[in-house]
Amino acid sequence: MKRSFSSFMTRQDMVGFAILAVVIFVLLPISLDTFRLNLFGKYLTYAFVAIGLVLCWGAGGILSLGQGVFFGLGGYCMAMFLKLEASTPENTSIQSTPGIPDFMDWNQLTALPAWWEPFHSLAFALFAVVAVPVFFAFIIGVAMFRRRVGGVYFAIITQAFAAILTILIIGQQGYTGGVNGITDLRTLKGWDIRTDEAKEILYYVNGVMLFVVLFAAQFIRKSKLGRLLIAMRDQEDRVRFSGYDVAAFKIFVFCAGAAFAGIGGAMFTLQVGFMSPTLVGIVPSIEMVIFCAVGGRISILGAVYGALLVNWAKTTFSESFPELWLLGLGALFIAVVMVFPNGLAGVYAEHVAPRINRLFNKSAADMAGAKTPAE
Repeated sequence: MKRSFSSFMTRQDMVGFAILAVVIFVLLPISLDTFRLNLFGKYLTYAFVAIGLVLCWGAGGILSLGQGVFFGLGGYCMAMFLKLEASTPENTSIQSTPGIPDFMDWNQLTALPAWWEPFHSLAFALFAVVAVPVFFAFIIGVAMFRRRVGGVYFAIITQAFAAILTILIIGQQGYTGGVNGITDLRTLKGWDIRTDEAKEILYYVNGVMLFVVLFAAQFIRKSKLGRLLIAMRDQEDRVRFSGYDVAAFKIFVFCAGAAFAGIGGAMFTLQVGFMSPTLVGIVPSIEMVIFCAVGGRISILGAVYGALLVNWAKTTFSESFPELWLLGLGALFIAVVMVFPNGLAGVYAEHVAPRINRLFNKSAADMAGAKTPAE
């Protein structure tokens, strides 16, 4: 059992996870007010997508420029449940048709669409948060990977899917809320999610869910599947000629990344209180790749720090230099990639990890030296 755990989580991994836990659950809550803590809660939801990209892009060599699709699908599934809970006949009595979401009433719908009905159930909504993104990822994966479509062609196709979904959401305003998205989300099973106390609680729930996803990603990376993904990234034909179904492995990791993104989207909806097509399209999908690149596309922990750093910089630049923040964000990305090509994870591996190892080795040597005279 000890050998099994050590193969899953090395000492260096445990230190990295422990440091991240201290940052998320201790340092940020005690150093930030509720508003800023809620902002960092929003940033953490993007980390779910970045972790999935580490598996797809960093380990499997599958660059997806459409992860915003899965983030948005998960977010919309949660938003649909919350919107239905907020659209009781009592709350919507001034509408022409009470009991349906306000944007449906504005667009002259007189009844709730049949495909909205299951989202009255929280259990179904939670299931859909993962199942819907995975279903679409599976369809895309089978269509692409079975035909050996990869590289830049796959990246462009996923980008096209992001554009298509954005256009579809905006065009079907009566069913999706259109360009405004699904807003005015109030309660979760009667619990008001708009209060400061609720925002703080959701931040901690967000952090716990992030660690669940991190452990799942760590298990995949350290398993035989993870080793095969790296082999496929470097020598795909050799893996295929060895008898492995390369397409099946790619489909699996692509679906896993979609599931992680869907969970992140659902947490975003809860943390922020709305979901809109601006989080689904091409631009947010590219930003999600930047999170992964800055953090280090080979490190799941680096992906979390990358998401936090880039979004914090984005907020800071937009507050201080509203006309120049895009240039500042681009400069940050270029500087990190040029100076540290392996991202923040590379900085940790080259400068921090060796010092930690020397500290542990020194402590072990001192303990051994102290026991020798007694023996």
